[in-house]
Amino acid sequence: MAVYTDINEVELADCLKKYDIGTLLSYKGIAEGVENSNYLLRTTEGTFILTLYEKRVNKDDLPFFLGLMEHLAARDVSCPLPVHRKDGEILSELAGRPAAIITFLEGMWLRKPQAKHCRELGAAIASFHLKGQDFPIKRKNGLELSDWRPLWNQARDKADTVQKGLVAEIDGQLDELENNWPRGLPSGVIHADLFPDNVFFIGDDLSGLIDFYFACNDTFSYDISICINAWCFEVDGSFNMTKAMAFFKGYESIRKLEPAERDAMPLLARGSAMRFFLTRLYDWINVPDGAFVVKKDPLEYLRRLRFHQSIKSPSEYGLN
Repeated sequence: MAVYTDINEVELADCLKKYDIGTLLSYKGIAEGVENSNYLLRTTEGTFILTLYEKRVNKDDLPFFLGLMEHLAARDVSCPLPVHRKDGEILSELAGRPAAIITFLEGMWLRKPQAKHCRELGAAIASFHLKGQDFPIKRKNGLELSDWRPLWNQARDKADTVQKGLVAEIDGQLDELENNWPRGLPSGVIHADLFPDNVFFIGDDLSGLIDFYFACNDTFSYDISICINAWCFEVDGSFNMTKAMAFFKGYESIRKLEPAERDAMPLLARGSAMRFFLTRLYDWINVPDGAFVVKKDPLEYLRRLRFHQSIKSPSEYGLN
């Protein structure tokens, strides 16, 4: 569920008076998403998305997120656009939360993406990387390598109740990642959360990217490794090399990887698997049942982490 803050039609209609998007016809909560409250709005001028930013989102980061959408859209990267108010501002306040209205992006996300969709994704994220390079605002990755150990320490005492031996395993994995993490790779603005539900398709054609609320400045190949983890494993946990090969083919049709980026891919993929394992584990252990935060099985990403640990060469991902 992704409607944490309820709103009524009176306060919403009053908020819409600040915008030049017509009058309210209908609205309903959107169940997908994790971090924020989202509503589908229909007005006399069209369809929009209303987002209320919840406590996990730092209000000071919103100019980066919303400005990035405008920057990318101006460079022909298909993504939603924040709607400016009549006074030129982007942000409003609704139900005690910072709020923004975003244009509606046509399409749907795929529950069972195929290799051809992975190729489209690869090309799209490469274009994102290139066209975001001159975005002037910077934002530190809030979940980079240095944040993983403190996050782990908040779950470590109970980790062996999730799976026996987990404490020793993750202690060792973090030691290896911290001691060997690659430095000096090409970097810039990355999406950092490009799961299938953040990529829309119309038929087999990618129609756009959404949900930029983890975007930050970091290594391009780390962003790639997130996509590999999110798109190239099947429901049974097996790695689909055909999808990975298609993804890399799409990516390199726009931006060629440097040799150092290729060589670092197994370690980066372990790292991105660790990042999502740890956030899931934290919620699994620390968030009470019935809370608004959607808890996801952390062991799914533990299995992916172990797979990447077994990789000896980037060619095992389909990188030639």
